[in-house]
Amino acid sequence: MTTSTFRSIAVCALAVACRSEPAPQSDTAAAAPVIAPPPEVMSSTPGNPCPHNGRWSICTVERRLRQAGFVVKPVAGTPSERPGFSVAPAVYTLGRARVELFVYPDEASLARDIAGIDTIVVAPRGVVPPWETSPVLVRSGNLAAVLLSQNQRQVERFSLAITAGAPQAGSPR
Repeated sequence: MTTSTFRSIAVCALAVACRSEPAPQSDTAAAAPVIAPPPEVMSSTPGNPCPHNGRWSICTVERRLRQAGFVVKPVAGTPSERPGFSVAPAVYTLGRARVELFVYPDEASLARDIAGIDTIVVAPRGVVPPWETSPVLVRSGNLAAVLLSQNQRQVERFSLAITAGAPQAGSPR
């Protein structure tokens, strides 16, 4: 046997020996369903009381805005109601902007209120708008948010953060 033949055989043997194959998978592991915990388990935990149930709550909106880079500060002495909205707003400043959050128990309740509102001026039709500057109405699920900002970049960032939707069951905390 020549040296070149021996080298060829050694290289082939080494290639076969070093080849890695994936471990065989059992049929039962591939067919096993993924079972998520029930929604009541995923909705909140003692260390994190914010529910992850597909609906907005004040704490989930606050968290989302912080994740989007906003400095969220509650405003004291806020209005207990706004014309056209059947729920009281939670009011915050976001830097120089102001936002009023209207969290409804469900989407249907919000839809009933929105049906009577001129969404451009964010007030009931025929009523003088109560806002000190041009409002931007952002809706997502059971949340209506009225942002008062002159900064278009901030309006866009806010809109993207909210319209991404409320945290879903099973989403990371």
